[in-house]
Amino acid sequence: MVTIAPIGYSILTRIDKDQIFKDIERAARTCYKSEALITQDSADKLVKNLVERGHWAMIEHAIPITVRIIGDRGVSHELVRHRLASFAQESTRFINYLKALGIQFIVPEWFYAKDEQREILLDVYDYCEKGYNKLIGLKTPPEIARSVLPIGIRAEIVITANMREWKHIFSLRTTHYAHPTIRAIMKDIQHELRALIPYIFD
Repeated sequence: MVTIAPIGYSILTRIDKDQIFKDIERAARTCYKSEALITQDSADKLVKNLVERGHWAMIEHAIPITVRIIGDRGVSHELVRHRLASFAQESTRFINYLKALGIQFIVPEWFYAKDEQREILLDVYDYCEKGYNKLIGLKTPPEIARSVLPIGIRAEIVITANMREWKHIFSLRTTHYAHPTIRAIMKDIQHELRALIPYIFD
């Protein structure tokens, strides 16, 4: 029986908007030696102004944001192409899924809408899972047995990047050109970050 896992994410960084804006303000005011203008509520106005002017170099001085993403291997393959980020990814090489988590699969966004494609996909996933389990049962190392696992296998990845890079990731992964699964995840992350940190992710 094929186990289907939902896509999802969690923001691991504790977001303190006020502190983030103060850090950005301190860095930005260094350029003009205008630290004397810092007040209790000056950071919001300054950050808004920086964003409106496209002065993204100052935004890089804020804390990086770490997010855990659950998608399939296709999603993780696309994300690791972003160079200015750090990644920690679930390893199909070292995990023995028969002993550990069991195999779970992610379904594309169109999964529930098209019955014939759904049936084919589930049949293939079931076949791959049985093949993997048989190989492990024959004492095949996980790093070899994983060769039969499809790109639709559930993959967990943790990404850390500065806010400027997250904006770049969103600009590429939320458009109609992006894969539907990664677009769905990224739009949700962007929406939450927009609520937590105004101006920067607007």
